[in-house]
Amino acid sequence: MFPVKIKFMGRNSVILNNALSLFKNIVPIISHELESDIKKKNGWRTRFAPSPSGFLHIGHAYAALVSWIIAGENPDKFLLRIDDLDYTRCSKSYIKKLKSDLKWLNISWNNKELYQSQRFSNYATALQQLLDLDLIYPCYLSRLEISEFLSPPIDGVLKQPSTRQLLSEQAIKKRKEKGIKPALRLDMMKAIKKTGGLSWSSLDGTIKKAEPEKFGDIILGRRDISSSYHLSVVLDDAESEIEVVTRGEDLCASTDIHRLLQDLLGLPSPIYFHHPLIFGPDGKKLSKSHQSPSLSNFRSDKTLPNRILKMIMNNISTFV
Repeated sequence: MFPVKIKFMGRNSVILNNALSLFKNIVPIISHELESDIKKKNGWRTRFAPSPSGFLHIGHAYAALVSWIIAGENPDKFLLRIDDLDYTRCSKSYIKKLKSDLKWLNISWNNKELYQSQRFSNYATALQQLLDLDLIYPCYLSRLEISEFLSPPIDGVLKQPSTRQLLSEQAIKKRKEKGIKPALRLDMMKAIKKTGGLSWSSLDGTIKKAEPEKFGDIILGRRDISSSYHLSVVLDDAESEIEVVTRGEDLCASTDIHRLLQDLLGLPSPIYFHHPLIFGPDGKKLSKSHQSPSLSNFRSDKTLPNRILKMIMNNISTFV
């Protein structure tokens, strides 16, 4: 049952009503018990980590408000991280706008924002630590060459191949002379041998076994950027002392990789909370690439005050 019935009028009414209809299939995710625990703890230390490569849309608003609820609506427990690792696609104008959008949602934070683009030295240090353990190796193969070694996905996971010895020393030398930079891959089998049985905890109390081996030799250092999503978020969450990582369920599988990296780098493992995604009428996840309506569409219509949008989000989250 959908707890809120609102119909919008005005020049953006079609966009607004279509967006509202997307919430009808969202499964409630905050039980009364969890809500009570949040209040007793005065919130968990968590973060919202958008990438400033476009405007925030309704899916981002949902994710931000879930994090805000887990933080107990406590600005001391809610952290904003700007995931501008891929600085070639990010813009300062988007950063300014997303901050404004969050404040429009009545979300606030007291800690200074963390920018991934200012942390490359931290990522390089972690890569060197793994290199010293002989767990990282350079890969000079092109994407086309690597595609020849890929197997069909299993359970939606595409296993990366081991490329450690696929090129001769002479071939590597020639590519170096041409100025080709390598990607840095994790030797997954070696890494797993250095760890015991790995698991991670969900906020509902369940313990899940981590199986990072199904991902193969993942890239931890891109050719153009001396890091990767997996490495950066693990380091950032640890340094920010994040207690609960809140993110979409599409990233649930990645948690197995993150648990492995935490163990290899001697970092604490937070609790995880993966929330549902919002899908458009076409069945696809709302995204910038699909040109999902931005929050600006809502803000420009005076029939939708921010308190109404927040009420919708909160009621969906806490309704049982």
